[in-house]
Amino acid sequence: MKTNLLPLAKEGIHYFLSSLALLIIFLIFDFDFLAFLTSISTLFITYSFRNPERKLSVFEAKSFLSPVDGIVESIQDLDDDEYAYKIEIQSTCTDVAILRVPANATVSKLLKYNGTRISKDAKLFTTLNENVKISFLTQEENKFKIMHTLERSFAPLFIELEEKQKLFQTVRYGLMLNGRTCIYLPHNFRISVTIGSKLKASESLMGYFS
Repeated sequence: MKTNLLPLAKEGIHYFLSSLALLIIFLIFDFDFLAFLTSISTLFITYSFRNPERKLSVFEAKSFLSPVDGIVESIQDLDDDEYAYKIEIQSTCTDVAILRVPANATVSKLLKYNGTRISKDAKLFTTLNENVKISFLTQEENKFKIMHTLERSFAPLFIELEEKQKLFQTVRYGLMLNGRTCIYLPHNFRISVTIGSKLKASESLMGYFS
């Protein structure tokens, strides 16, 4: 993902400009009520697509940071040869939507499904909703996988990654406005978060590879 130092994520610029253009038109023609509603939507779009700079803390080389803003909803032990743990993080419209790389790694596999955007409470949420599955491999041969699933949202899931792409920790790689993130981690991972932990992308330490 290319560096963007603007206070607004580039994925939200056309939403912002469209809303701002409507606001100007309504003001010109004295449509006060519509102008009021459009001003609210413009502020909401600006807040939803905010792009704050994050403080880069110094962690050990094998550290794993949160890729998203949100709250840890569950931590599960898996009966699997490849992955031992699954951590679910819930992100809402009030969270910063920018996705960031949790560890220095290479993208080994990328699968994106352009599905629906129904509520997480719906029975078909996990099978029908728009999602992306990204498998990573670190320099130390540690594997991990991240799955982002979009919920009800006016914006699609933005991912700017390619297979075999090398990435550095904390780099922006996409945007998800309201969704769920599942992180699959190997047996040699030491978890340092608990259920209910409030996380910030690129700032919150989730654990270490041993």
